[in-house]
Amino acid sequence: MDPVIVVGAGPVGLATALALARHEVPSIVLDQGGGVCPEGPRSAVLGAESTAFLERLGYPRATSDAERWNRLTVWRRRQEVLHLDLADHPVRHLPQHRLQRGLRDAATATPLIQLVPHARVEEIQQDRDGVSVRSRHPQDGSDTWWRASHLVGCDGARSTVRKLLGIRFPGRPAVDRHAIATVRVDLPFPGEARVHREPPWRGDREASARPLPDGLWRLDWRLPPGRPAPSEPVDPHATWPGLVTGDTLLTRVKATLTGWCGELPRYDLLAAADHTAQQRLAARFRSGRCFLAGDAAHLHGALGMQNLADGLRDADNLAWRLAVSWHLPPAPGREDPDLAPLTGGQHPGGSLLDGYEAERRSAVGARLRAVDQSMPLLRPLRGWQQTRRSLLTGSFRKHAPLLADGMLGTGRFGGAPAYPAAPSGVPNQRGAGRGSALTENLPATAPGVLVPDVPVLTTEGVPDQLYARLGAAFLLLLVAPGTAVWSAERWLGAGLMPRLAEVAAALPVPTEVLVTEHYPEADPHTVLLIRPDGHLVGVTQGARAEDLQALAERARGGPEALTSTS
Repeated sequence: MDPVIVVGAGPVGLATALALARHEVPSIVLDQGGGVCPEGPRSAVLGAESTAFLERLGYPRATSDAERWNRLTVWRRRQEVLHLDLADHPVRHLPQHRLQRGLRDAATATPLIQLVPHARVEEIQQDRDGVSVRSRHPQDGSDTWWRASHLVGCDGARSTVRKLLGIRFPGRPAVDRHAIATVRVDLPFPGEARVHREPPWRGDREASARPLPDGLWRLDWRLPPGRPAPSEPVDPHATWPGLVTGDTLLTRVKATLTGWCGELPRYDLLAAADHTAQQRLAARFRSGRCFLAGDAAHLHGALGMQNLADGLRDADNLAWRLAVSWHLPPAPGREDPDLAPLTGGQHPGGSLLDGYEAERRSAVGARLRAVDQSMPLLRPLRGWQQTRRSLLTGSFRKHAPLLADGMLGTGRFGGAPAYPAAPSGVPNQRGAGRGSALTENLPATAPGVLVPDVPVLTTEGVPDQLYARLGAAFLLLLVAPGTAVWSAERWLGAGLMPRLAEVAAALPVPTEVLVTEHYPEADPHTVLLIRPDGHLVGVTQGARAEDLQALAERARGGPEALTSTS
C-alpha cells in the first residue's frame, strides 16, 4: 500500500509521521521549508501526557530539554492572589525550536519516514484508490507528483491543504494580542511561572513570566486592541514593526524587569514577536482520504492556552486509526471501507476514520466555548463597567484559577478530554463539542477517559509504565494484585493469563497484554481494553472472549460501533 503523505514539518507534522512509524506505517513529509529550525520566541508548555507522548515517539530529551516549573502564581497589582505548588503536577517549558529539532532528529533516524524539503503543495486529487499530490520546488519551479493512501495536512494556520480541500475556517480572528520576548535574566523567583494583572509599575494590562532552560525567560505583555483584525488566519507568531522592536519593546522590558526586581537587572534580549491569539475551528477535519491536524484544524491561544497540546492529541488520535485502516484489508466481498466518504456508504472502516473528526473536533469545540464563557470574567474593563462587572461576577481572586488553567493546560482549557462517543465516534457537524467531558471529572473506568499512567509488568516480567507501552498496539490490562512479588514464570501460567493471551491473539487488532497491581476503581481480575492513544475502550470482568471481541470490533469501527452509536 502507498505511504501516508504528511504536509508540514512542524511539531505536529513530525509527531504524526513518527506516530505512524510506531505503527509501522511509512510516510512522506512534504516540508515547504528547508528543514532549518531557527531560534525564536515561540515556546511550548508540556504536561505529563504530552511529554510521555513525545518520548515514546523517539524524542527522549523532551524532559531534559525543558525547564520544570516548581510553582505558578497569579498577582494583581501588588498582591498575590493565587499560589499553586506544582511538585505533584509536572509541567515543563521548552523553546519550540528545540522541540522541532528533537522531533526532526527522530524522524531522520526512522527509515519509515521520508523528509522532503522545499516541497510546496500545489494540487490534491483524490480517487477510489488513494491521493495524488503535486508539489513544486520554490527555487527551480520543478513539479513532482506523489502518491499516497491518505494525506494529513499539518501545514499551519494558513494551511494550503485546507484551502485546496475547500474547508472553511471560521472563528474570531483577534481575541488576544501579546508582545512576547525571550530574555536572559536572573529573576528573584526562579522556577516560578507568574501572571501579573494590572502591574503597578506602568500601564500594562497584564505581564507574565515563564521560565525556560539555560537561564532564559519568556515574557508576555497583553496589548490593547489596535491593529486591524485580519480577515483570514495569520501566523500566530509574527514580527510586526513598531510593536515589538525599538524603543517600545525596550521600555516595556525595562519597566517590567525593574518592577519585579526592584532595580533594572542585567539582561540580554534574544528574540521578540507579536502574537495574535485567534479562535478558529475548521468546519471539517476530514474530506475523503484527507485530514487536518494541529493549527490547520484549530486555533485557540487566548488566555495563555497552548494549541500544541491539542495538536499532539490530533496526531495520536489519527495515527492509530490510519494504521488500523492501512494494515487491515477489507473482508472479501466488502467494499473498501476507506471509500465510504467518497461513495456515501456506511462501512466499518469509514466509521473508524470518521471518529477522528467526531472526537477531536468535539473536544476542541468544547475548549473554544469554555474560553468564550470565561473571557468576560478575566478581561478587566474600565470605569463603571469594571465596577458593574465586579458586582455581577465576584472578585478577580475567585476567577484567577482560570488563568492558571490556561497557562498549565489543565481544566476546561487544556485537560485531557474524555471522548463521549468513544471508542470510535460518529460525526456531529452541528454543535461541535456538545456533550464533551474531561477525564478528570469521570471515573478511571469510564469508556473514553485517558487512562492513568500506572506501573505495569510485561508478559516477560519487565516493569514499565503504562504510557511507555502506548502507541504501537491496543493494550489488554489485567488487574492482578500480587504479581509484583511473584516470578513471571509463576503468574504467566496461572489464573487468567493463559486464557487472556489466547483472547488477545484472536482479536481483530494488534494487542499487547500487560498486568498491573492496581488500577483506580477497578476490582481484581478486571480486564481493560485501551486504545493506542491511551483512551479506554471498555472494561470486562475476566477474560471473556465474546466481550473483548465486541469491544475490539467497536474500537475499530466494526458493526458493533455502528449499532451502538446509531
